[in-house]
Amino acid sequence: MLSRTAENLFWMARYMERAEATARLISMGQRMAILPGAHNRDEWRSVVRVTGCEGLFPSDAFIRETDVVECLLLDTNNPSSVRSCLSRARENGKSVRTALTQDMWEALNEGWRKLDSYDVADARAQLPSLIDWVKTRAMTFRGAADAGQLRNEGHDFLRIGGSLERAEMTLRLLDVKYYVLLPETEVVGGTRDHYQWASVLYALSGNRAYHRVYGGGYTPWQITDFLMLSPLFPRSVGYCWRQIAYRLVRLGLVHDNRDTDCHSTITTMVRRLEEVDSGEIFRIGLHEMVTECLAQNALLGSQIATAYHFD
Repeated sequence: MLSRTAENLFWMARYMERAEATARLISMGQRMAILPGAHNRDEWRSVVRVTGCEGLFPSDAFIRETDVVECLLLDTNNPSSVRSCLSRARENGKSVRTALTQDMWEALNEGWRKLDSYDVADARAQLPSLIDWVKTRAMTFRGAADAGQLRNEGHDFLRIGGSLERAEMTLRLLDVKYYVLLPETEVVGGTRDHYQWASVLYALSGNRAYHRVYGGGYTPWQITDFLMLSPLFPRSVGYCWRQIAYRLVRLGLVHDNRDTDCHSTITTMVRRLEEVDSGEIFRIGLHEMVTECLAQNALLGSQIATAYHFD
């Protein structure tokens, strides 16, 4: 496979995952903004911070829902906006059209300019339906890949890109929850704290899965363990990293390059999480753990690009 084809598949999956994750974060922001005192806590800034777009706003500005919809949903000048991500995913897909199934291409192509027809006011008025539309596009794309794409190296690059992006967004969401959404330490464990942790689970479609594992109640350290360590939940960091490890082993066998830096790094990353005991993340420090994992995730992406000669 040409390195350019591999790169396009890798980034196509990342952009689709990022578009869906950003839509989910906007939905979570709406939930957080209706809590008592949300206006004073500037909840929408936390959503912007998760996406890495906080620098687009003045540090002393109060961020409103209107600003978030414009920046994270519609803005073509913001490479992390939903609109930009869907457009870039389609561009990558168009470049590797023959590597996609018809259903995958239709999922990328159908309605891809839908957001072009919306201004901020219209988008706010129809925000729930637009968020559902983005999520459906991403899930349809993944379903089409699962159902029809050949299990060759192209599929491996697709899954690696999606898993890498998904792990990063889960990590960013956890970090912002602990240090931005709830800065007042005296209310940790209170009603609002529980509601916020539940909102994190909802943002990742993990509420029912969490209750299947832990039963009733929202305990911050159990939710953190679930989202960081679970080998069963598809949006947990541990699950995503195990998927990457599996795919890199497959690619290593095909290309006979099992000793590259990315292979040793992902092995270390998976082992690191496997050694963490239940509840230990809070004892270590959630922010410190997340920062470490984000750095490893970024390093891995760079090493994969080097190993497979992405431009």
